[in-house]
Order: sequence, then C-alpha cells, then structure tokens
Amino acid sequence: MARPRQHAPEALHAHVMLACDAWLRENPVHTLSLRALAREVGCAPSTLLKLYGSFGNLLQHVNIDTLAQLHLAIEEQADASPKQRLKALARAYWHFARQDPYRWQLLFDYPLAQEGELDQRQSEMIGVLFLRVEATLREYQPALDDLEAQRLGRTLWGSVHGLVQLGLNERLGYWQGQQLEVGELIDQLLVTILAGLDHIPAQA
Repeated sequence: MARPRQHAPEALHAHVMLACDAWLRENPVHTLSLRALAREVGCAPSTLLKLYGSFGNLLQHVNIDTLAQLHLAIEEQADASPKQRLKALARAYWHFARQDPYRWQLLFDYPLAQEGELDQRQSEMIGVLFLRVEATLREYQPALDDLEAQRLGRTLWGSVHGLVQLGLNERLGYWQGQQLEVGELIDQLLVTILAGLDHIPAQA
C-alpha cells in the first residue's frame, strides 16, 4: 500500500484521483466517502481534508479531471470537417457518458457547492466545450452571427445532453421490440439541424 504521508501533495493528489477513478468505474459517487478514500490511499481522513479543504472540493477536482478527459477526446477530432466534427463531438459525449456513467453522474447530477475557484474552473471548462460547438457551427454556416451561434450551440448541446441522459437511464423507448439507439438519434438530430443551416441565406 502506498504511504502518502511521505509523498508531496501533488503525488498524494495523483493517488487520490486514481483511487476515485477506480471507485467510480464500479460504484456510484454516493457510495464513496472521505474515510473510504483515505483508507484506499493509506492516509488519515484529516490528511485529505488538509489537502482539499472538504470532500466536496475533492469531488470537484474529479469533475475537472473528467472535463479534461472529455476535452482530450474532442481534440482528437480537430482535423475533420465541421459536419464530421459535430458528429464526432456528440458521439464522443455519448461514448464518454456510457463508458463512465458514474463520473457522468458526479459531473451533472451530484449536488456540489456552486461557488469558489474550483466551481469557476469547472464552469470555464464547460464554457470552452460550448465555444467549440459554436465555432464549429459558424464554420459550417458562416452566415450565423455570434448570438445565433451561441443559442444554436446551446440548443444543440442541450438536446444531445438530453438524449445522452435518457439513454443512460434507458428512457428513450423502443421500436419493434428494440431499444432506440442514442447514437442513431444523435445522428438524426444533427442531420436535421445542419439541413436547416443549409437553407440560411448567405450574408451580402
């Protein structure tokens, strides 16, 4: 077992993030506790409180790590066409949620204090994801102005998020005895929205 008391704070933080990752691969966040984490990394709960200030702050670090992973998955699509990129972005969103449902739950459903520097960092990272969607929409349809792109980006991603959330909860319904596929519904959503953008007149 590791001996975090002998480690620098950065090394202990890395141990804690790995322990959280392992836990959330198999278990929902509400079953995780500061005491269980401390036992996992081999330190006292007070050591973790000294490092993070609170259990909520520790979990927000997990969320920031989750968003960083999502950013990395999206960056891999940087060279594709706008249409391919939007599809890949949405698919990456769905795949990430499906592969790490408990991290997803922590990021969007678990109540954490919405204040402080960590919450600000988390909000900024989500904002960067929105900007990526908006920029890609404007690249696809240059006639969109900033406000239109912002509204459409949030409408599109809100719709994708809703499909992902319903898909995780298996609430999307069935067709001929088979559960509707989230990926196919996302594709249909994108095709419909992009077809609408194709009919916007070009700016003079």
